[in-house]
Parts: sequence; C-alpha cells; structure tokens
Amino acid sequence: MMRRVPLVTIAHARSGDKGNSCNIGLIARKPEHYPVLVEQVTAERVRDHFRGWVHGNVVRYEMPNIHSLNFLLEDALGGGATASLRADNQGKTMGGALLRLLVELPE
Repeated sequence: MMRRVPLVTIAHARSGDKGNSCNIGLIARKPEHYPVLVEQVTAERVRDHFRGWVHGNVVRYEMPNIHSLNFLLEDALGGGATASLRADNQGKTMGGALLRLLVELPE
C-alpha cells in the first residue's frame, strides 16, 4: 500500500537565479529517501509542476554522494532579476513551490 505525501516530507530545497534560469537543489532528508527522489522527481514532472512558468528545458543532475538532485529550469524567470516584473524575479521561492509536489511512499 502506498500513500501520497508532499515532497517536503522527505526533502528540503534551495533555489535561486542564474540569469533567466532558476536553479533548484533538492536534498533528501535521509539517505533512504534519495531513491524516491531519483525515481519520482523527474525533469518531466518538475516541468509539468511549473507549467506556465518554465518556458524552456528542465535539466536534472543527480548527486548521489550527497543524496541530492539539482534542477536547472531554463527561461523560467520572466527575463531574470533585472528584466522581470515578477514578484520573485530571482526564483527564491521556487524551491518551496517544488516541495508541494506529491510523491508516493510505502505505508
């Protein structure tokens, strides 16, 4: 039996800008949660989660030695810090927004 929980249950995140791209680091709270991140938090799911915000590619990098994933969301900040009219033009809240994604855990 599986249960659906928000990603924040098993991970924490940090995000910020790189020009018009957003970088999100996703870190497993425990090493045993890392395989869940790898299996369920794909670049495609992240892109879908941010539909309407990310207009470019989403690239995922795996860092198993520190139980983390890093996502680069291209064309995601409305032009970047100096050009964007968004309230969060540096992508600082996007890590927190990703933590709302639902994942499945065994009961």
